[in-house]
Amino acid sequence: MKLTGGQVVARALKEYGVEYVAGVPGHGIWSLFDAFLQEGSEIPFIQVMHEQSAVHMADGYFRASGKIMACSTSVGPGATNTIIGLATAYTDSTSLFYVSGSPQTYMHGHGTMQEIERQQDNAFPRITEQVTKRAWQATSVSTLPSIMHRAFNEMLTGRPGPVHVEVPMNIQVEADEVTIHPLEKRLPTGIAHPDPAAIKAAVEVLLTAKRPVIVAGGGAITANASAELTALAEKLGAAVSITWNGKGAIAEDNDLFIGAVGQTGTTCGNEITASADVVISVGCRFTDWSASSYAKGVSFSFPPGRLIHIDLDPREIGKTYPTEVGIVSDAKIALQYILAALEDDKAAALRDGNAAFLAEVKQAKADWRAKVEPRETSTETPFTSQRPLVALRKVLPRDGIVVAGSGNTQGAVKQSFPVYEPRTHLTSGSFSPMGWAVPAAMGAKLACPDKKVVAIVGDGDFMMSLPEMGTAVMNGINVVFLVLNNQGYMSIRGGMRKFMGRHIASEFNHHAGNGEPYSADIAATARAFGLQAWRVEKDDDLEPTLEAALNTDGPTLVEVIVSRDAAGPFATGWWDFPSPAYYEKEQEAYAEMRAKEQML
Repeated sequence: MKLTGGQVVARALKEYGVEYVAGVPGHGIWSLFDAFLQEGSEIPFIQVMHEQSAVHMADGYFRASGKIMACSTSVGPGATNTIIGLATAYTDSTSLFYVSGSPQTYMHGHGTMQEIERQQDNAFPRITEQVTKRAWQATSVSTLPSIMHRAFNEMLTGRPGPVHVEVPMNIQVEADEVTIHPLEKRLPTGIAHPDPAAIKAAVEVLLTAKRPVIVAGGGAITANASAELTALAEKLGAAVSITWNGKGAIAEDNDLFIGAVGQTGTTCGNEITASADVVISVGCRFTDWSASSYAKGVSFSFPPGRLIHIDLDPREIGKTYPTEVGIVSDAKIALQYILAALEDDKAAALRDGNAAFLAEVKQAKADWRAKVEPRETSTETPFTSQRPLVALRKVLPRDGIVVAGSGNTQGAVKQSFPVYEPRTHLTSGSFSPMGWAVPAAMGAKLACPDKKVVAIVGDGDFMMSLPEMGTAVMNGINVVFLVLNNQGYMSIRGGMRKFMGRHIASEFNHHAGNGEPYSADIAATARAFGLQAWRVEKDDDLEPTLEAALNTDGPTLVEVIVSRDAAGPFATGWWDFPSPAYYEKEQEAYAEMRAKEQML
């Protein structure tokens, strides 16, 4: 076929199964956008209000479904607005396809069309190289078909990640005789299987365990390994803790679930995991948040604990902690191999012999419930940030999807909002940008139109993607936006108070007046965009309002006024944040924990 460069991109995306493209038009990309209207390459286009949101939307789409969504922008500012979104997807290992324009190839190096060129001609792809799995620059129409199938190979094999394809303006409009390569002919068959010797070694270690714990990371969700992970836990009698992105890997009403590890983990999650003699890590890369900044004995204890580390990326194994057995494999397949090699009678004997450990797990969970329930059941107003989550859980279907924003909201959801199925809790566990959850929730709804989807965000987070209310209304994306309004960046205020004893610029106040708290009327603002919206300040109104929002045909917003001082999750682990030298009291407490840090 004789196709323009824009048609090659659009037709390949359609033939490779992409159902939506999101973005903002501009001079540098409108010729490629036009191809989405051409016969044979029609793909619905979602116009967003900010380019960063387009990337976050594609990110949420992948997390909810495991399928690829595309996003596209112009050149210059439009292109550079995507970097936060690409970095978020890259650090959390989620796949999406990003295509941008660039100045005409024959004008590279002259500063035309918002070109960055002082150190390298047309330097924007040098930026995206650091936050994508792979970036390409098309030099001709004839090279584009090969770039397209290679880009999808990158996204769909190995460790997931975003890709970037840049198509200069002249390449978008020029035509050539090309073939769109069938994707099935360009992808490997099957997925990575483990070395049998590693499986045998792992089973031998497991059969010695007296206090086994499985830690589920985001890789367990990506690999669709929840059933196997749960089966292994039940066969061994192993407790299961999670990282932020591992939430949903096991149903939280399972007796073996102990909550999250790390700085905002649960007390039982941290204590039981830190006391484990054998830890099986499934798709977890041990970030500082999940490992309590590596303070030994807080979340993990290696040694004397022994680590069986399962990961698709060999670079993660042994990077932070020594491993007893490192298994490079797809998580689902590795767990299937371990289950098959673990003889039923030996596993039963192990489980029966660990009755005292399981009793300890039960008591630790009860102790955690006693700690957190007063905040969850409090009817005081302004609300704790936990109380609206309890109300939402009562009215949201078991398979409903929650998309948690950053800050206190993110930690509160991790601790106080149980989820029961994989891919029903989405959050940015690594980069954690404000402004992610609102567009990511819309992406999740596009991917799963038959499921209820709720974005849970603080007011500071919400303000960074407020304009996307228009995107939700224009496109009929039926998401509930639950905004917990505490009038500021309360996770930052809390950290400042803890590590420095005072805070600055973390509250929204009338600084030039009497210092009274400031807040926009968020519900009224949402109504101005065309959403149905409610503002909740009384406990009796919480559940009925959330239920009404979930059952409304169209996007909705519920603003809940929460307390500044009871706003956040419990800090049950450790997070390494140094205090200035002139804070002597804080320095003493910091030094004690800093001495426990151990990255082996």
